[in-house]
Amino acid sequence: MKSAFLRLDRITKRFRNVVAVDNVSLDVGKGEFIVLLGPSGCGKTTTLRIIAGLEIPDEGRVYIDGIDVTDLEPGDRDVAMVFQDYALYPHMSVFDNIAFPLVVRRSKLRLGKKDIEGKVLKVARMLGIDGLLDRKPTQLSGGQQQRVALARALVREPKVWLMDEPLSNLDALIRVQVRAELKKLQKDLGITTVYVTHDQIEALTLADRIAVMNKGRVLQVGSPKEVYEDPEHVFVATFIGSPPMNILECEATKETLECPGFSKPLPPDTVNLQGKLYIGIRPEHIEIVSGSINEDVVRAKVYVVEPLGAEYIVNVMVGGEIVKVKTSKELPLNPGDTTYLRINWNKVTIFDPETGRFIGKLLDVNTP
Repeated sequence: MKSAFLRLDRITKRFRNVVAVDNVSLDVGKGEFIVLLGPSGCGKTTTLRIIAGLEIPDEGRVYIDGIDVTDLEPGDRDVAMVFQDYALYPHMSVFDNIAFPLVVRRSKLRLGKKDIEGKVLKVARMLGIDGLLDRKPTQLSGGQQQRVALARALVREPKVWLMDEPLSNLDALIRVQVRAELKKLQKDLGITTVYVTHDQIEALTLADRIAVMNKGRVLQVGSPKEVYEDPEHVFVATFIGSPPMNILECEATKETLECPGFSKPLPPDTVNLQGKLYIGIRPEHIEIVSGSINEDVVRAKVYVVEPLGAEYIVNVMVGGEIVKVKTSKELPLNPGDTTYLRINWNKVTIFDPETGRFIGKLLDVNTP
């Protein structure tokens, strides 16, 4: 398969008074799998459609292998797109659906009938659907239809593979299976891939890098580990993670951090913060312990316990705020019980309450 570098340079797209994509710049390496992650309406699908040539940006340029393709027609960009609804032709066989991109370009690509048959069989075997080529899409399961859509995109050997929430219509069990197959296929082919989803689990498991989007902007680009462990914005912290990061509005003085229901002495030699701020704590960085209010713990009241198989999410009330704790232990806790929390302060993150931007780790911060 071919592969290419992709660059978005300050892309902006407006629909009347709505800015759907707001000054987005992004570099995708050759053979890289990058995921555009964000809620509905954040601009990720519009960004994908701009790469495909289905939308024209109001500002900015799109480059593939250094060539400006912004004004090229979709068919001239050497990209292929897999849509959320698969967009298969119901009156055509699986073979004809896969072959369609080659048939409509057979003159340009100088392909004969045997050439097309060979390419279709090759990609069908790759995806394990070579025994389904005579069937119609209505005779296939959702997972099989998805594989046909993937095959149709791959058969023309594009430089860039674009996918718009391709697994969202599959049942949960099939989605996990196809996700694993998709990741292996992309790595085996080494094809540059841009994948759109609102599902953080898909993003974390599939991506080499994730671009987290909200309100048309890219807030952070990084590896799954980076966006999870070191979020650069409150939105990223609360969008990624299951459950997401706990965010508390606190106030710092020269000596203490005053938060709802508790205070934390601040080491004067390492921290110099003043005024309101947000602190972020991942649920797995909080431990439920036996203790008393005199120890270095936070007193809390159990709100509800959510069993999740091998893990438990304990929702507790701290100073009127719900805080989520993730634990692998089954604890004898009931709603209304008093309990105590030990926070791993080395993992606590600080954000600016006005901009939402990352300031630093609590015990590492030294600001004027």
